[in-house]
Amino acid sequence: MNDYFNITLDGDRLRAISSIGLAHLGDAVYELLVRAWLCAHGKATGRGLHRAAVELVRAQAQARRGERILPLLTEEELAVYRRGRNAHVNTVPHSASRSDYLKATALECLFGWLYLRGERERINRLFAIMMEEDDHAA
Repeated sequence: MNDYFNITLDGDRLRAISSIGLAHLGDAVYELLVRAWLCAHGKATGRGLHRAAVELVRAQAQARRGERILPLLTEEELAVYRRGRNAHVNTVPHSASRSDYLKATALECLFGWLYLRGERERINRLFAIMMEEDDHAA
């Protein structure tokens, strides 16, 4: 049986996944991290918890937080980020600018790629940096 919580794919298998596919997974990884962060910090309860999660996962928030980690990315990670940013997206939500949506897609692509490489520690390190401003307010 495969352990999809702890999956690790090699380079060839990762390259075969489209940037949209990586972003699809990365979206779920990011959302799980946000939900865990909100619960761990007691930020909200009930309906407020959902609103707080939506606020943190929307494209504008992802784009802004993603910019915090850009200087810390390796060349390989930057290449994956750019691959996601250059993905061909057909629709952009009304609540997001095209620029923010592409930056959010890039971040999700990176998180999906890191997850499939088995780099949980790296994901956690980058996510913690992205959330630092809010940690100090907690």
